Amino acid sequence: MALGLRCFRLAYPAFCNSVAALSRSVSDITLKTVNRRQNGYRQYIAYPALPVRHFATKKAKAKGKGQSQTRVNINTALVEDIINLEEVDEEMKSVMETLKDNFNKTLNIRTSPGSLDNITVVTADGKLALNQIGQISMKSPQLILVNMTSFPECTAAAIKAIRESGMNLNPEVEGTLIRVPIPKVTREHREMLVKLAKQSTNKAKDSLRKIRTNAMNKLKKSKDKVSEDTIRLIEKQISQMADDTVTELDRHLTVKTKELLG
Repeated sequence: MALGLRCFRLAYPAFCNSVAALSRSVSDITLKTVNRRQNGYRQYIAYPALPVRHFATKKAKAKGKGQSQTRVNINTALVEDIINLEEVDEEMKSVMETLKDNFNKTLNIRTSPGSLDNITVVTADGKLALNQIGQISMKSPQLILVNMTSFPECTAAAIKAIRESGMNLNPEVEGTLIRVPIPKVTREHREMLVKLAKQSTNKAKDSLRKIRTNAMNKLKKSKDKVSEDTIRLIEKQISQMADDTVTELDRHLTVKTKELLG
């Protein structure tokens, strides 16, 4: 009985310290020294406090959601020896301008001569715009003419290109003169144009991804010369630029869709 009581007295401080450690943060953990006398001798016993990991609560996680991430704004001149961010930005902007130009010239409710200008025709000399090999004019509100007198050998290729342009056009040929009846504006025609607008937007996003990937690959080549923090900061800037451009692409698609559906 006396031996059991003595063991309990020796173990009791360790038990108390362990319980206390459970309520402390990791930063408060230390080795606890107990100073006591036993049989006339001074004893020092060290008990390590138990580490406790504090997990975020559901409430704390929910609070973090929806908060906008910190934006990066790097001075391009300071990193121009690593990567030309202005050049990357111009490439991304060119994707946007190409899409806007495509929307304005080819995706209109009313087909106009200008809509046919940039239709690509595959010829023996390579790919050429239709307006480079034919004279395009408006015969009437319902008919567009394409005169192929200057390049009669390209007439068949031009007809094929117009038919496959996705603009719902069915050209007819009279010698070297191509007649292009303008389709009536129906609900189906409007929906088809919206589909073409989405396809053009997806192609623009593909081009944007290639620009981003090329920029990231170029940045990786400098990892041995630049600190990891600098590399991560530039990567974040490039991703931010790409995300901003995607947002603009989607905004233009939304506006064009409303315009086409009426």
